Amino acid sequence: MSRPTDDKAQIRHELDLTGATWIRAEPPGVTLEHCAEFAFVPHSDGVTYVAIRQPSDPDGVVLVFTPSEWDAFTRGVRDGEFELPGES
Repeated sequence: MSRPTDDKAQIRHELDLTGATWIRAEPPGVTLEHCAEFAFVPHSDGVTYVAIRQPSDPDGVVLVFTPSEWDAFTRGVRDGEFELPGES
């Protein structure tokens, strides 16, 4: 079995996150203890990537998504693909 590869390892280290505007991913008017933050980060290759991090560890792991990956993810959220069994 092969190990998964980090297909954005090169991009992640080139993104300048110092000026990123981080947005908490929580419903309006609700403060969640555990949530994520995301930011739209332009790159010199002309693509604006989406970075995601945990607000409790802002210097920790940052996940990076291409615009098409982010679009697929947000469509999945809207369509309920990530709900736990029994939730609706």
